[in-house]
Amino acid sequence: MHFSERLTALDASFLDLEDERTHMHVAALLVFEAGPLRRADGGLDIDRVRALIASRLHDVPRYRQKLARAPISDHPIWVEDRNFNLDYHVRHTALPPPADDRLLKRLAGRIMSQKLDREKPLWELWVVEGLADDRFAIITKAHHCMVDGIAGMAVIATLLRPTPDDTIEEPSSWFPRPRPSRARMLVDEVAHRARAPFGLLRRAREAVENPVGTAQSALDAAWAVAETLAGSLRPASDTPLNPDHIGPYRRFDWLRFDLDAVAEVKRRLGGTVNDVVLATVAGGIGEFLKRRRLTLEDLDFRAMIPVNVRPSADHGKLGNRVAMLMAALPVGEPDPLRRLERVIATTRELKHSRRIRGVELMEELSDWTTTGLITQSTRLAARIRAFNLVVTNIPGPQTQLYLLGAPLLAPYPMVPLYSNQALGIALFSYCGGLFWGFNSDWDRLPDLHDLVECFALDFEKLRKAASRTPKP
Repeated sequence: MHFSERLTALDASFLDLEDERTHMHVAALLVFEAGPLRRADGGLDIDRVRALIASRLHDVPRYRQKLARAPISDHPIWVEDRNFNLDYHVRHTALPPPADDRLLKRLAGRIMSQKLDREKPLWELWVVEGLADDRFAIITKAHHCMVDGIAGMAVIATLLRPTPDDTIEEPSSWFPRPRPSRARMLVDEVAHRARAPFGLLRRAREAVENPVGTAQSALDAAWAVAETLAGSLRPASDTPLNPDHIGPYRRFDWLRFDLDAVAEVKRRLGGTVNDVVLATVAGGIGEFLKRRRLTLEDLDFRAMIPVNVRPSADHGKLGNRVAMLMAALPVGEPDPLRRLERVIATTRELKHSRRIRGVELMEELSDWTTTGLITQSTRLAARIRAFNLVVTNIPGPQTQLYLLGAPLLAPYPMVPLYSNQALGIALFSYCGGLFWGFNSDWDRLPDLHDLVECFALDFEKLRKAASRTPKP
């Protein structure tokens, strides 16, 4: 039996948005204690790591699939890679020991600067040894058309266990299904197009049976799409974080907060952990821009915030199921308490807006017709600078995880950059920590470390201000 699977409009849009400068990689850097995976000669047992990955590939079949194009429509589809070679995707490298975190960050930036080969499955996993303090790292990246942040972390989770169990299952046998012929792909594409009118007929029947309810739903849908598009057509302020074009090379840095400290701020001042994160982003960015001698008064600075809209039944499935919301951040507000209040008000308004539904409707319409609508709206939002940076926060487990008995010490996520975004921020909560990953353009942010320091200093100001506020 042949195999092919059509990419959704949102997944396909990330292929169209990528160019020689913007690498649409969803990635993570994971630091482990090496002891349980040390060989007798002192090296890392890479063969066991490869064997573990081979044993888990049946849980992520997309990782053995590559891109093809449907005839006439040129829409991307997934087909199985008959030449799949795990050794190509799982790479083993070493830094000169004892390598410090600075060298590891530089390596992560170089790996993020390298485009994935579209003739092969769109992922890589780098095992890095040579780190100081008996540690090793894994740097994993996959194309955004395969995974969003939630799905990417779910893939990593298939390799990790909540106990130091180091057993490896026998890998399932796998034989690639034949790639469909050009004629078969054409038939499948025509069938997909033919199914769209049936959805319209079903909605028409619903309209006849319930005209008042349908009219109200149609009106709500129209307002939802209009509200979503309106948010993408108003440019944000120009800042040093938003050059006309970024380059192809990346810097990476990280930060860790104690999750209890973040939660304590939330308990005293209200809002959510994500509100505290956004308030810290606003304060840190504000301080950084002041150091760059930028006037903050009346600065309209916006973050694009991906929101997971995956139903519980789809948990663990690959692909992108996010709505992109834009939130104004009060970077010019000097008072940390007032800054958090303003962020809470903004996120509360977004939660009650129609924008999530508007994004879903645009994706649905694109899937019926062409990827053009969702791609062009995203490209337009980036071109006119509708947002200044991306901030994404992914919840994770609060218990210790292990890779073949090796404890996971720190997971730092990475988010890709758009054409005029020199900075992207991703966060992951794990085992009592809130781990920040900062992906940036190499040339536009040579002072990335100073920016990271601004975030740490601003959170400390917020924490101290909250400690002087009585608990509600």
